[in-house]
Amino acid sequence: MGVATAVRSAVAGLAWYVKGVMGEDAYEKYLAHHESVHGTDAQVPVLTEREFWRDQTDRQDTNPQGRCC
Repeated sequence: MGVATAVRSAVAGLAWYVKGVMGEDAYEKYLAHHESVHGTDAQVPVLTEREFWRDQTDRQDTNPQGRCC
């Protein structure tokens, strides 16, 4: 493994960690959960990414919990 490959791997790992901490991966988690619970031919439609974040924001505004902003 070269130095460049090691650096790229470290940067990718750091980016993955930061996205997880910041909640940026929430939509991907939602998609995985939806598929595991409802399957691919579900009666329950999958929210678009825009709809997901709108719903997320609305729920946080309705029920505020400890968060920085």
